[in-house]
Amino acid sequence: MNHTKLALTRFALPAMLALGAALQPAHGQQYPTKPITFIVPYAAGGSSDTRSRQLAQRLATHFGQAVVVENRPGASGNIGTDAIARATPDGYVIGLGNFAPMAINAALYQHLSYDPARITKVAPLEKGPLVLAVAASSPYSTLPEFLAYAKARRGEIDYASTGAGGASHLVAELFKREAGIDAVHVPYRGGAPAINDLIGGNVDFMMDLASLFMPHAGGADPKIKILAVTSEQRLPALPDVPTFREQGLPDMVASNWFGVIGPAGLPDDIVSKLNSAVGQVVKDPAYAGTVTGQGAEVMTGSPADFAGFVESESRRWGTVIKAAGIQAH
Repeated sequence: MNHTKLALTRFALPAMLALGAALQPAHGQQYPTKPITFIVPYAAGGSSDTRSRQLAQRLATHFGQAVVVENRPGASGNIGTDAIARATPDGYVIGLGNFAPMAINAALYQHLSYDPARITKVAPLEKGPLVLAVAASSPYSTLPEFLAYAKARRGEIDYASTGAGGASHLVAELFKREAGIDAVHVPYRGGAPAINDLIGGNVDFMMDLASLFMPHAGGADPKIKILAVTSEQRLPALPDVPTFREQGLPDMVASNWFGVIGPAGLPDDIVSKLNSAVGQVVKDPAYAGTVTGQGAEVMTGSPADFAGFVESESRRWGTVIKAAGIQAH
């Protein structure tokens, strides 16, 4: 090679490399340049849908692009979660990852159309501790009194849930194991009919999100008594309700949670940009105040933190499901 060609090569090679880099997709640097679809695997009007819309509105302001919420309910969250998993991994279809489809359903269903382990965990959002509720007319007003009542009637009491395999069912099964009591499971099709039967004394207890019971537990004529909460510390919304830990059940820490997820293969730079945006939203005092005022807690963390949390939840509740012999119906 002559000196002229050698000199051209020395100058041309860096220029070609720079041009090639410039032609590569910029992913996170440019993202987003068009509206984002946010899939919620539950029906409109529920707590997951409401929170998703609050998040979407703030993300739209942050990015300067519309974030459109799309409800895909059905099959305990599996249908919507599958739609997220099958989306093109470009960041324009993301969604809500919930306790059941992300950490529970793999142990409940023989076949899932998606693999929770392969779904991209973008950012945690919120965890909602559950509370133990009984009718206001019940003869017990504290957890120790309730446990004494239950142990004296082993197998004779029952509890309501919002459906087999959901958080209210699984946490109640964990409670039975940790407290050494026995109770018959009575599944309902949603929270409203279950609470009505709880208030009427047709079932002995129920465990679910604090927000479900709070409207019935206050005022001059309360219909429900809340005896304990599954958070690590007392909830600001229920400062007078002690935790299970305070009352001698240290392993009764549990929550129904959700976060932001995306399809497998979502580029790291887009994941990082979404994680940062979600983190700013949940740290906003107005957003966080709404969450805590409803008896829940905001969650923050990296994608790796969220992935590790989901994996640990899958192991924990898989053990509970197997021990209780719970199956999807």
